[in-house]
Amino acid sequence: MAPYSLLVSRLQKALGARQYHVASVLCQRAKVAMSHFEPNEYIRYDLLEKNINIVRKRLNRPLTLSEKIVYGHLDDPANQEIERGKTYLRLRPDRVAMQDATAQMAMLQFISSGLPRVAVPSTIHCDHLIEAQLGGEKDLRRAKDINQEVYNFLATAGAKYGVGFWRPGSGIIHQIILENYAYPGVLLIGTDSHTPNGGGLGGICIGVGGADAVDVMAGIPWELKCPKVIGVKLTGSLSGWTSPKDVILKVAGILTVKGGTGAIVEYHGPGVDSISCTGMATICNMGAEIGATTSVFPYNHRMKKYLSKTGRADIANLADEFKDHLVPDSGCHYDQLIEINLSELKPHINGPFTPDLAHPVAEVGSVAEKEGWPLDIRVGLIGSCTNSSYEDMGRSAAVAKQALAHGLQCKSQFTITPGSEQIRATIERDGYAQILRDVGGVVLANACGPCIGQWDRKDIKKGEKNTIVTSYNRNFTGRNDANPETHAFVTSPEIVTALAIAGTLKFNPETDFLTGKDGKKFKLEAPDADELPRAEFDPGQDTYQHPPKDSSGQQVDVSPTSQRLQLLEPFDKWDGRDLEDLQILIKKHGIRWVVIGDENYGEGSSREHAALEPRHLGGRAIITKSFARIHETNLKKQGLLPLTFADPADYNKIHPVDKLTIKGLKDFAPGKPLTCIIKHPNGTQETILLNHTFNETQIEWFRAGSALNRMKELQK
Repeated sequence: MAPYSLLVSRLQKALGARQYHVASVLCQRAKVAMSHFEPNEYIRYDLLEKNINIVRKRLNRPLTLSEKIVYGHLDDPANQEIERGKTYLRLRPDRVAMQDATAQMAMLQFISSGLPRVAVPSTIHCDHLIEAQLGGEKDLRRAKDINQEVYNFLATAGAKYGVGFWRPGSGIIHQIILENYAYPGVLLIGTDSHTPNGGGLGGICIGVGGADAVDVMAGIPWELKCPKVIGVKLTGSLSGWTSPKDVILKVAGILTVKGGTGAIVEYHGPGVDSISCTGMATICNMGAEIGATTSVFPYNHRMKKYLSKTGRADIANLADEFKDHLVPDSGCHYDQLIEINLSELKPHINGPFTPDLAHPVAEVGSVAEKEGWPLDIRVGLIGSCTNSSYEDMGRSAAVAKQALAHGLQCKSQFTITPGSEQIRATIERDGYAQILRDVGGVVLANACGPCIGQWDRKDIKKGEKNTIVTSYNRNFTGRNDANPETHAFVTSPEIVTALAIAGTLKFNPETDFLTGKDGKKFKLEAPDADELPRAEFDPGQDTYQHPPKDSSGQQVDVSPTSQRLQLLEPFDKWDGRDLEDLQILIKKHGIRWVVIGDENYGEGSSREHAALEPRHLGGRAIITKSFARIHETNLKKQGLLPLTFADPADYNKIHPVDKLTIKGLKDFAPGKPLTCIIKHPNGTQETILLNHTFNETQIEWFRAGSALNRMKELQK
């Protein structure tokens, strides 16, 4: 932004003889709402600028974009200790978003806090509970019937506590956020691991567990370990069959599923401008698969174009004024730097069973033959929160249209998942949906569906070896259909469409020919489609419920006989003693126990049920070689001890018949290892050291029994 003095002189010149107070004019210009749904909640670029300047003066060095946005949201920028990868930051996020599976526990915890209303703008999105079975409308009706009590609870809890509620059928949380809530420089936390999707609009959007969301909704500073920053410099430009999805597929192959842990991935360089805003969102979304805290792109004209097309030109204009704070400083330092030439990047397909096993599309067929993976593609699936933009649907339709022109349909089954009601309505209006149906596709509900395993698949039996290709983000064993023998590959929507038409992994659309209905051979041309619709987006049905201004008379709907919902009771406090004679994972007998795990424990989910259930069943500690970030925090929030072996080889010293005693809890302190005594059945013992990442606040959670218990103590 231009210096204040320069703005003053410009305004004085423009205003001439009219005696307006310059400061008030500037203040009015800065008042831009975060979203159409919250007209009285304003974007605070002025505060972001103030905090950045404080931190820049302290650190005396150029800042990355990630640092600007994160440090710009510090609770105490003047005194916060800042060291990448080591210190814990106390932050003030701008807003919270929750999907319906995790929102249930988050709202139950917020209710238990006793607070009357959320402190920051917050939303609930119904997208995870709709099972793909017959098609969009029928599946949605079925989900509303099956999940009625959950939807009623979330709707009434949202109304009671000031949380916006997006009804089932509105779309996937991350697409709704991109269309309505994300903006350059925002710090947003969401109770889903693919929240980083919002980085496509230049925001720091981080996936968390429900208890973290409760902290922010309660107005408590949110803690995050100061992230390292991995820079990805993009040069060249995308063209042909290469898509934004190929960027993250390539990065996943480089960094692996845990290479981004503890870091923000920051894309920069001249190649950025060749990627659409929704393409950037795709790249950031799948950054969750490399363990990254989040991913982000610098503000540019592609974001401005998207903001304007989604009715937020005022935000784009404000971002233009503050653009210096929405891009990295020249000469800033990255902890690791990766360079990718987009002009040389080839279409990729990753899998099976892991999203970091990267192959060029041209090579995957021969690799599959060598490895014994099924070549025949049973189902092609496009859409999901990762790839369901207007551009994605348009490029897929462009491929399908060519096949139809030669009398062909898909050899594989083919499904389409629109990311939002707005996308569904717009691709229906513009003919894309009909083209995809004509080629053999089934349009599913605006929801997560098969991407998260909500798929009532009928074409195979469990245990049957088969291959599917998707434009999703995650392909771990059993992820999509609960069949451990399904070989799932992830790629771009246009490559999925081409492969579904060909029906085999051995098809390379860049070089191979198809045979038309007339017997003549033809080659698919690289798809071309509009980045955004030429007309305005069609919003479709209104699926948003505003929270009432006065909710004093609102009741929250939780049936006392419910088998799915229950108001929470607090966990017991720590009894002040070491954890002695812990059995190795024995349930439901009142015995306190411990879990032993391997690398990246808790990978792939923000669900805090994975922390709550062990706590309810007597679990006290989880000891592993390493943790996934969100799950480690969830365990701490529920009063469990996530601990790591000081020497990873000690993992092999423990056996299921052993008992463990964890000592040193009376002197529990940040950075101080705990001692573990392994008691073997033959009477022998071994002693090992266990590390932890607890800070003082998190130790208070443990002593209180949970973070929620500690919140209540502080209120008293």
